[in-house]
Amino acid sequence: MSLEQFINEAISPWMKQEGPDSDIVMSSRIRLARNFQKYPFPVISSEDRMKEILEFFKKEYKGQSFRDYKDFEVVEMNELQPIEKRVLVEKHLISPHLTDHSKSSASLISQNEQVSIMINEEDHIRIQLYFPGFQLDRALEQAFQLDDWLEEKVDYAFDENRGYLTACPTNVGTGMRASVMMHLPALAMTQQINRMTPAINQLGLVVRGIYGEGSEALGNIFQISNQITLGKSEEDIVEDLHSVVRQLIDQERKARQTLMHRSGIQIEDRVFRSYGVLKHSRIIESKEAAKCLSDLRLGIDLGFIDHIPKTILNELMVLTQPGFLQQYAKETLSPDERDIRRASLIRERLQLEKQD
Repeated sequence: MSLEQFINEAISPWMKQEGPDSDIVMSSRIRLARNFQKYPFPVISSEDRMKEILEFFKKEYKGQSFRDYKDFEVVEMNELQPIEKRVLVEKHLISPHLTDHSKSSASLISQNEQVSIMINEEDHIRIQLYFPGFQLDRALEQAFQLDDWLEEKVDYAFDENRGYLTACPTNVGTGMRASVMMHLPALAMTQQINRMTPAINQLGLVVRGIYGEGSEALGNIFQISNQITLGKSEEDIVEDLHSVVRQLIDQERKARQTLMHRSGIQIEDRVFRSYGVLKHSRIIESKEAAKCLSDLRLGIDLGFIDHIPKTILNELMVLTQPGFLQQYAKETLSPDERDIRRASLIRERLQLEKQD
């Protein structure tokens, strides 16, 4: 498999697109947690009951399409190798929890990989929908439509007073998590993000790393999402998140302008040093790669580099993860071997842009 083919197959089509405010907001996501009315939650369910749910989805939805989301495929966790599972986690198509939760766990994934419906995770159903850039309202609208599509055949666990019932009490109510993935290098460099985080938390929102709860903010990429699901409507939750994200976008842009005004040559030097590391390194660890890729993306946004697309950060942040490196190599790699492969893949990827 050539590198070009590997990129085309590894990167979800929506990740290659640019959306509103894509210089800062990489993606918008809506996730809805739902459960069957007549089945125990997965945490207390028998394997036989969860298998019934899986077989239901295979019968009713495999190969089906809904509007722009074509040819849904059922991907069963029990049939995947560990590296293949890790790849799906790195592409945000499944959660780490799904990979080891049940023999009957699976994901229903649309052809364009914009929609992933996890089956038998913490809840029976977790609908995930992604859009490039800052498109929370559009993502919510589409998620509602997908939810209605499923509800035509699924009797949801729902209480008139409490809303949607979920395995974890923190999801009861709307069952919704709305989130945006943001690249905030200037706020990180000036340490403003550290001062902003407590204030964001007080608003019922949370700041996490690239892979959600418990993960590190590699490459200055932060995930902002709601914590409250009960007592507010989905629209109110999205409106609150939208307001905070808009402020973060404005503050990031101001911080970039300030950095350029006060330390323009130093920022330019940092960008090109990182670019040089990425172009010429023979060994590079994941943290260093993430830092350099963040600098490169900042350099693209500031106009220092004009021959590389903005989506390079989206691509290489995924392609250089351990699962993808090993999938590309078709073998299990040691940490040192992954560092060598990571450097080689980055060099090849950047060379492709030069050739174009």
